[in-house]
Amino acid sequence: MKLPLTLSIIAIVAGCTPFVMASSPAAPLEKSIYDFKMQDIDVKAISLAKFKGKVLLVVNVASKCGNTPQYDALESLYEAKKKSGFAVLGFPANNFGQQEPGSNSEIKEFCTSTYKVKFPMFAKISVKGQDEHPLYKWLRANSNRPNDDIDWNFSKFVIGKDGKVAARFRASVTPDSPEVVAAINAALAK
Repeated sequence: MKLPLTLSIIAIVAGCTPFVMASSPAAPLEKSIYDFKMQDIDVKAISLAKFKGKVLLVVNVASKCGNTPQYDALESLYEAKKKSGFAVLGFPANNFGQQEPGSNSEIKEFCTSTYKVKFPMFAKISVKGQDEHPLYKWLRANSNRPNDDIDWNFSKFVIGKDGKVAARFRASVTPDSPEVVAAINAALAK
């Protein structure tokens, strides 16, 4: 028995729809970090295109964490390499143990008074979970471990001059460790 033409068309469309949907996943719209617009720590809009051509170390930071002393190494690295075209970008996040509970102004005050931070700091965002910021989704998706969540405060991404992820490091790897410094130097040399 033949199906009416209408049912045949519905069957064909119904049969193809899952295949088409499964074979064409949505790709991220952002091709580089420069495509993102963020808010700085003073909640002013800033395009990350401002950092075009620089090597970046993107770090999710927190004020009340065992890793918080890494601010010293981040600031030292920034001061030592900024004239070479390098910048540290700090993104406060309260995702781990509620270790960044303060407001943006409180975070800024803590960073500048306690650690003398001069590198660019941004408004607090979420770096994992349901409300993960698109920047961190992009960073993870374009790293060597795209399926791994951010492991803790002070996880690090080295971004090359092309605006793409060059290396990713866990929170326990300090900014002044040989592997982080080597990744930054390699990106600066390109």
